[in-house]
Amino acid sequence: MQLATVLGQVVSTVKAAGLERHTLLLVRDAVDADCEQPGGAVYVAMDLIGAGTGEVVLVARGGAARVAAGAEVPADRAVVGIVDSIIHKGNVTYQKA
Repeated sequence: MQLATVLGQVVSTVKAAGLERHTLLLVRDAVDADCEQPGGAVYVAMDLIGAGTGEVVLVARGGAARVAAGAEVPADRAVVGIVDSIIHKGNVTYQKA
């Protein structure tokens, strides 16, 4: 899994079968333990949990994304968790507001 920050939504009125019931999110990979540095890759991920803009999330990729969403869903990245806090080397580097 990868840590990422939700930047916003991607609106698509026509979607492949299996994607119709899911919101698509624009997310950016975290590049450090506090999730505040810009510069990670930006991509679209299927939202399975109702994440909102600005939240730090866990993104499953590849086969793990398909398992979470259902094998018939044509997605290779899926938001599967909302992060409450990150503790790195004994220090809290991120705390959800």
